[in-house]
Amino acid sequence: MNLPDRIAIDPDTAADDLVRLVLALIETLRQVVERQAIRRVDSGSLSDDQIERLGLTLMQLEQRMAEMKLHFGLDDQDLALNLGPLTELTDLQSDGA
Repeated sequence: MNLPDRIAIDPDTAADDLVRLVLALIETLRQVVERQAIRRVDSGSLSDDQIERLGLTLMQLEQRMAEMKLHFGLDDQDLALNLGPLTELTDLQSDGA
């Protein structure tokens, strides 16, 4: 694997790029947590109260991410990470969820 001798950093966009990276990581983790929560619900290992709290928490997290994307002028494509083989962990559309 060839790595560049230097990393191209544009001082004018460095802060925006950092925000995009941080939000992309947060969104990826949120999707992994959501997928795991769905598996736990589907397995029947949670009580109705736990399911209710989990659903509410996931909705609040999704709403907060939407607010942050709007605040920084980003959309889902801006936050897409190429994770190679790990992409299936966050590809919620692949299972219809």
